[in-house]
Amino acid sequence: MQFTQIMDFMVMMPLGPQLMRQLNISAQQFGGLISSFALTAGIVGLAAAPFIDRFDRRQLLLFCYAGFTLGTLACGLSSSGTSLLWARAICGAFGGVSGATIMTIVADVVPTERRARGMGIIMTAFSVASALGVPCGLKLAQVWKWEAPFLVVAAIATVVWIGLFRILPPVRGHLTGEKFNSAKNFIALLSKGNAWIGLGLMMAMIFGHFTIIPYLSTYLVGNIGLPEKSLFLIYLTGGIVTIFTGPFVGKLSDRHGRFRVYVVLICGACIVIRLLTSSGPLPVWQTLLLAGCFFAFASGRFVPGQATISMAVPRAQRGAYMSLVSCSRDLASGLTAALGGHIIAQGPNGHLLHFERLGWIAIGVSILSLWIFRQVKSVE
Repeated sequence: MQFTQIMDFMVMMPLGPQLMRQLNISAQQFGGLISSFALTAGIVGLAAAPFIDRFDRRQLLLFCYAGFTLGTLACGLSSSGTSLLWARAICGAFGGVSGATIMTIVADVVPTERRARGMGIIMTAFSVASALGVPCGLKLAQVWKWEAPFLVVAAIATVVWIGLFRILPPVRGHLTGEKFNSAKNFIALLSKGNAWIGLGLMMAMIFGHFTIIPYLSTYLVGNIGLPEKSLFLIYLTGGIVTIFTGPFVGKLSDRHGRFRVYVVLICGACIVIRLLTSSGPLPVWQTLLLAGCFFAFASGRFVPGQATISMAVPRAQRGAYMSLVSCSRDLASGLTAALGGHIIAQGPNGHLLHFERLGWIAIGVSILSLWIFRQVKSVE
């Protein structure tokens, strides 16, 4: 399930050059397509947060995943930039809540001492989507049309939904105890300063990572000189690397401390981001090396970060809180995509101008996230 949601979101970004050409949209309008998913996910997640913990997590997951699947199908059937924008918004509205529910279930059933490892295993879905899903999606788009990847994801998601319906057991442990009061529980959650710090950490991690992600494919093609037909190699390389580094980072975080591992990952990410956003034309092998390091360090930070955030509130409030975390993540993603659209510009030769400014923003917020991380306290 996590694979299909990440695949749906990620495949949009490397399709940027093709979408801008075939739908006749600008770089700023493409940024709007990216941010529409994130912004609607954030808004719906915020609206749903007070009520999430009153439901069996299985029922909530099945409902939201069905909506996400229909939204992905609508993307594949879109014929213009406007219809695609609305379809992306539908995907975000349901995908944000279902993604938060996945992480909530993991946090509910995996003990604290193995939480980072559990998060790392779940987040390998990102790696599989990068290594297999995105390259295959790009090939489908190049052989047929840009709509093909979305139609394939919708078909896979349908099969996954049937599997979830038949296999996934009820998850109701959070419903035991006193009678649930949505308003009282949510107000109590909002009164916790520790919860707000956790939300701040998620937003900082997103700003430090997602500032450059939406425009990375366009930058690699226009500025670095990577052939468009070789874009799939970037995601293949990054995906293969993170399939191994994701669980490994989780094990290291549980063994040596989440903050220590996070510091190392941030240092590596800042170096790679600076090299990547300030370089001129590069041979393919150097581009792949930088991309592999970027995926390993920049994506790896979310393993110890997400594990730490999940421990910021008690179990009875975790569903609402993880929805708020997802909401903050999606809103931050939308804001960074919109911010990037206002900072960068596309030159007449296809180059992206001012991309290095996005790199400095990512580095600055990444360093700030170190201080925020230290302020999050575990209540478990």
